[in-house]
Amino acid sequence: MGKKIAIVGTGAVGGYAGAYMAQAGEDVTFIDFWPENVEKIRADGLKISHIRDVPEFTVAVNVIHMTELQATAKSDPFDIAFVCVKSYDTAWATTMIQQYLSPNGYIVSLQNCINEETIAGIVGWGRVLGCIASSITVDLCEPGHVRRAAGKSAANHTVFRVGEVHGRITERAEEICKLVAYADSAYTTENIWGERWSKLVTNGMANGMSASTGLVSKEILMDDGLRHFSAKLGGEGIRVGQALGYQLEEIHHIDPELIAKAGEGDPEAKAKWDELRLAEANKPGGGAHRPSMGQDMVKGRRTEIEFINGFICDKAKEIGLDTPANAALTDIVKRVYKGELEPDKKHILDLRMN
Repeated sequence: MGKKIAIVGTGAVGGYAGAYMAQAGEDVTFIDFWPENVEKIRADGLKISHIRDVPEFTVAVNVIHMTELQATAKSDPFDIAFVCVKSYDTAWATTMIQQYLSPNGYIVSLQNCINEETIAGIVGWGRVLGCIASSITVDLCEPGHVRRAAGKSAANHTVFRVGEVHGRITERAEEICKLVAYADSAYTTENIWGERWSKLVTNGMANGMSASTGLVSKEILMDDGLRHFSAKLGGEGIRVGQALGYQLEEIHHIDPELIAKAGEGDPEAKAKWDELRLAEANKPGGGAHRPSMGQDMVKGRRTEIEFINGFICDKAKEIGLDTPANAALTDIVKRVYKGELEPDKKHILDLRMN
């Protein structure tokens, strides 16, 4: 057992990664805001299951409600805090955990969006690391139960990518890599910002599409119009990232330039995009899941649309680029969430941007 670890937000990703740390014997405290989740985990443990290949397990863990955090001041402070909340909760969650960190303690953003700057504004840049969870679909399907919509990652894909904001490989980056590697494959990266933006584009092509249409990933990929609109979303995000100077990584194991050209209507690129995405959809179990924002919409929860597609639009405006597809999707998702529209693919197809 090494350092004292806090998981701030025992939802899908935090619960999944943290459960494996606890199972491995690490000193982990789970902090959550949903009373039923805390009570279930406290009574019966944290259950992790997979759709295929991996045996289910339940691990007894130390879990507290956020209102009980003050009592931890009686014991040693936390050395590492993984912030695993929704992006709109980042600032207050960081402020909450900040005073319970050790003098050399630091925060790891294990989140969907780009929140390192928000966290650094509270604790300082020297106390922030990023950790990307790539192409992992997990769901808090009921209190105390996290389910992954697959088995473990394939040999050609690394799930967790850990990096310092300055890009150097450090001892603490390696430390975090070891912790998340209990759950699945992991590496340290010198390109955290390129990784982050690539993940943002990945989310931007899928999350809002599911939230606005009510469809699972496979249904979106199998629809020509939606699949082409997804490329347009990705292409806009890629062009913004390139203009900002990021070194983008592969997205869905596809060269970002191919996606951008497909989104811009290049016939050859569109044909290749169709080939690759349809092949993915037709794999056994391929895309038979709902991305996190689609899950949020079904459960009536606030979405992260402003922090994904909306964020792409905001950064584009700063450098004089237009992102009409991302702007349109942001508006549609907001209207569906407010009940002004019912989830339906016609909202996308009627844009005639595909």
